[in-house]
Amino acid sequence: MSGVWVFKNGVIRLVENPNQSGADTQGRRKVMVYLPTGEVVSSYSTLEQILRSLGWERYYGSGDTDLLQFHKRSSIDLISLPRDFTKFNSVYMYDIVVKNPNYFHVRDSH
Repeated sequence: MSGVWVFKNGVIRLVENPNQSGADTQGRRKVMVYLPTGEVVSSYSTLEQILRSLGWERYYGSGDTDLLQFHKRSSIDLISLPRDFTKFNSVYMYDIVVKNPNYFHVRDSH
């Protein structure tokens, strides 16, 4: 994973391959798989359904309209995602994987 760390509006983010137009280089595009079903997460509506089934709820407290956020009442974890699914990259995928062990896997797309 390579990129540039960008600090904007009080949030630090890793921008992968900043010289490219949002897509990873050839063959390096990642997908996130929901392990219990083997389903590739291809939209936020699918992801939100899965996260809800795992106890995550939408969080509206930050006031940042560029982000979709989810929290779990049983933890202090917060998942923050760009509202635009085309900007959903491996950094966000791995954040979800770490906060939901044994439920998701990130792999290269085919």
